[in-house]
Amino acid sequence: MNAETIGWLELLLATSFIIIAGVISVFMSLGLLRSLVIATLRTYLQLIALGLALTWIFTTNSVWIVLGVFLFMILMTAQILLKRVRHKPSNLYLPTVSAVFISGVTVAFSVTGLIVQVDPWYDPRYFLTMGGMILGNSMNGIALSLERLFDDLRKRNTEVNQALAFGGNPWEVSLPSIRVALMAGLTPTINSMSAVGLVSIPGMMTGQLLAGADPVQAAKYQIVVMLMISAATALGAMISVYFVYQRAFDSEWRFIL
Repeated sequence: MNAETIGWLELLLATSFIIIAGVISVFMSLGLLRSLVIATLRTYLQLIALGLALTWIFTTNSVWIVLGVFLFMILMTAQILLKRVRHKPSNLYLPTVSAVFISGVTVAFSVTGLIVQVDPWYDPRYFLTMGGMILGNSMNGIALSLERLFDDLRKRNTEVNQALAFGGNPWEVSLPSIRVALMAGLTPTINSMSAVGLVSIPGMMTGQLLAGADPVQAAKYQIVVMLMISAATALGAMISVYFVYQRAFDSEWRFIL
């Protein structure tokens, strides 16, 4: 069994729900109509453009195109997640890109090449779709970790300066904040793993079920997806925090936040 085809009429019917939300927004003076219109238009344009681009990428099946697209996704992931981190030090882009690159490439290659054993390992239908899920979900955990790291260091300002004055180094005085940051970044992922299958049917499994896949096989794929997202989030958060904590100090170990 194949998934049912969705035409333009069906898309317009789906859009009617947003139209209803817009009417309610106007009626209640919420001021959300413009945002709803722009968000809906962007959803149409971005996803249709993505569909056309993936059609071409799947047809060419070139390792260099696949890796180039994945690198672009990594660069955009780092840029977007840094926008979510408030009151951050400068020059965080390169270490953040490095952390996202290491975690994303390591987990994506391990899943497609070793676990699912796709041939070739860079098959865009697997590598880019799974890589996109890895980057999109780990982005939230990394952003939370960085946000909490600098926020907690600021709250511990007096304690940090006293520890530095008594001979502590940046790693020693930052370690309590690093622990807090990693807990904050990983907690949503752990909660998602605990609730999966009880509250909702996850996206990967839903897509396979709609395409007619065997439910048990779809569940196995979803387990792989959940574990790879959790691994990428943990790895990315740990690497990014380790790469950037020193930005809170100058070359003479003075606290500068």
